[in-house]
Amino acid sequence: MTDPHPALRSAALVQPRRRALMAGLAAVALVPLAGCGRKAPRAQTVPTGATVLALGDSLTSGVGASADTAYPAVLARLTGWKVVNAGVSGDTSAQALERLPALLQSHQPALVIVGIGGNDFLRRQSASTTRANIVRICTEARASGAQVLLVAVPELSLLAASTGRLGDHALYEEVATELKIPLHSKGWSGVLSDARLRSDQIHANAAGYERFAQGLVETLRDAGLLAR
Repeated sequence: MTDPHPALRSAALVQPRRRALMAGLAAVALVPLAGCGRKAPRAQTVPTGATVLALGDSLTSGVGASADTAYPAVLARLTGWKVVNAGVSGDTSAQALERLPALLQSHQPALVIVGIGGNDFLRRQSASTTRANIVRICTEARASGAQVLLVAVPELSLLAASTGRLGDHALYEEVATELKIPLHSKGWSGVLSDARLRSDQIHANAAGYERFAQGLVETLRDAGLLAR
């Protein structure tokens, strides 16, 4: 017997299949979008009263200002952390690396803020050696159980500072990416490019250290290390 409506019957069979196919394609399309929406794991928040080690050179020790206006002292006031100023004027990355084990053992910090390398650049030491030292500093600090935040340092020279054309040395972003640690960028390069925030060509004044600490707080919050 001949079907009087073959076209209608064919359409009725095709439509459910087409709807199933489209639904399947839509589900597949959503998979990469969901993956792109995932956020990288955040750091653990460092609680109020915790010990934080600020490792560095004269920019950490506070040359150009008083001890209570150096950036670690300002950071302590802004966060409620006990911030140990482990900055030594003139220190290179190799010297900071040598000092690190005793500092970790003595203070057992929850967080180590690493800002070193400026004297390496001023003395024209090998960038690859400086990079290797900074990697070791960050790695040893993490091995002690501390979290680490790396501070980018400009490729310092007296000429660059005097012309206000400072920019972060590329090795800091490389190290932060390699080790998957947060990076505070453009902090010192911004401060030292502004004559109003400097005590001399390569050091901040009290206002400069205050500005640096305020910017660092924002990076700490963005990284999840400091509660908002």
